[in-house]
Amino acid sequence: MINTSYEFDQSILPAGSSLKTNILLRFRADIAESPRRHLNLSLVIDRSGSMAGAPLHHALKAAESVVDQLEPDDILSVVVYDDEVDSVVPPQAVTNKAALKNSIRKVRAGGITNLSGGWLKGCEHVKTGLDPQKINRVLLLTDGHANMGIQDPKILTATSGQKAEEGIITTTLGFAQGFNEDLLIGMARAATGNFYFIQSIDEATEVFSIELDSLRAVVGQNLKVTLELANGVSLVDTLSLAKVSQNDASQAVLTLGELYEGEDKLLGLSLVISSAEIGELPVMKLHYSADVVQDHLIQSVSGTVDVVAKVGTVEEAAFASTSQITLELSRLTIAKAKEIGLNLAEHGKHQEAEQTLRALVKDLRDKGLNENFEIAEEIDQLEYFAGRIAQKALGNAGRKEMRDQSYQTMTRNRSDLGGRGVTAGDEVYAIPIVNEVGSGVELYCVREGGKLRIKVMSKGYDSTKNIQFPRAIRAEGARYVVEGLEVSSDGTFYRVRGNITRFAQPGEADIFVAPRQSNQTNTGKASKGPASAADLITTDSVGDSILVQCVKDGSKLRARVVSDGYEPDWNMRFPRSVREEGMLYLVDEIKTAPDGKSYIACGEIKRFVQPNSTN
Repeated sequence: MINTSYEFDQSILPAGSSLKTNILLRFRADIAESPRRHLNLSLVIDRSGSMAGAPLHHALKAAESVVDQLEPDDILSVVVYDDEVDSVVPPQAVTNKAALKNSIRKVRAGGITNLSGGWLKGCEHVKTGLDPQKINRVLLLTDGHANMGIQDPKILTATSGQKAEEGIITTTLGFAQGFNEDLLIGMARAATGNFYFIQSIDEATEVFSIELDSLRAVVGQNLKVTLELANGVSLVDTLSLAKVSQNDASQAVLTLGELYEGEDKLLGLSLVISSAEIGELPVMKLHYSADVVQDHLIQSVSGTVDVVAKVGTVEEAAFASTSQITLELSRLTIAKAKEIGLNLAEHGKHQEAEQTLRALVKDLRDKGLNENFEIAEEIDQLEYFAGRIAQKALGNAGRKEMRDQSYQTMTRNRSDLGGRGVTAGDEVYAIPIVNEVGSGVELYCVREGGKLRIKVMSKGYDSTKNIQFPRAIRAEGARYVVEGLEVSSDGTFYRVRGNITRFAQPGEADIFVAPRQSNQTNTGKASKGPASAADLITTDSVGDSILVQCVKDGSKLRARVVSDGYEPDWNMRFPRSVREEGMLYLVDEIKTAPDGKSYIACGEIKRFVQPNSTN
């Protein structure tokens, strides 16, 4: 059975004509407690050159953590891919965890990114054990753009939807800053799976655990909602992410995906009502269907709900209570505004994008919603993004954060996934510096669950309370001094009062004194190698260097760039004395040769040695 409920943004709508209103619908599977559904899971991990070093190390550790959390009746396969695709763990029951983890630890970084090949192999493995009573899922992790195999995002997205129709759902995980977020979000949406942005490499295990928790909590799938709107009612917008189509009766059909135990699936809608008279107003009939767990089996359920609004006088509507629904609809409205603002900015409409975000900030404040900490945090995010867009300086990291925040809020009802973002803005470098706290209050910026939070260090304050603080000047590890703190009206968090300065402890290195630059020196001169590869300096850290691999091309050994952002098929001028098939190298700089279709390796060459992934 599925429990449904709904609330309008106003408990009483004002009588009149051309009324716009928002409605929030909730769906929750009401089932007796049942055993966890078993998993048929394939981990598909990018091992291309750009993953070399710490990224791959943390990805493999996260994969090991998945093994630790699985049970003997679960089925697991592990696929790794660069330009080649390998099944390091063929589909099997999780009965020998030590052996499975040992296989994962042997993975090493390789060449370029055949994302489609790795993903399709994972789908193939899941299909071999496809069972409608299990959770059949592919987890696709990448840090880069597909540059081999099928690369067209439209084909990959459409295929992801096709696989979902076969019962194979895909969750995508974007690692660091190099991946194509539009592709990964598109694949996840088409498959009704999940998407995660792993901003910091050491949070990979945490994010994998969130997805596993979600899989364990799946109690319903394929939730579809059909809107049979009453005469005079029209759908203006959908505030939640859903696949929207039309049936033969030209009614909107929204596919919302999975239902999770203990978590409401939210559907926000913006409607226009042409006229409303005092009394009860039929707005729509809501038809829903889903496959849910009943009596330890997956069974199809369906139902219909009559959605009716209360209409009163303008005075009655003005004094009617709004309750918690205002906050929940505001979160969806904020997420939608981020999506709209980003789309406007990417079409060159920066001023309109900024105005869209700032207008929403004003509206939220006018409604007093900044007295809620979560909304106050969102206001800081909106102001941060508006400022970056106005300066045409949103950048790659800002775009990914904005897309992720919008996606998570419009898809899931989990506070630990909303508002994630850890990128420091350039503004932190411009804050005046002080070397003593004096009569001020010392604050500290920390990363918690993918978010930057501000904590108080000075005595006399509650260190457990969060602090509302400008997002633009937050940076992990930074310390600040403010004139004072004041408690919010509900007493749950602090607000900063007065000027903000950055605190630099006398005698300690100040990592925020200026934008951090690479220490490497690019000479522009072609690289020269020693007598053999054995004479090269070795390193297990990529840093700001560029990764190159030696591959066999017919009877010749060729050097190819495997870091993202370069043409993977171009030849390269590279010392022959150090070429060994399969070897990975780091160079300071890659220049385009005068012919415009090959590269020149410049600066020092080092041999890259993959760090061991041991416990």
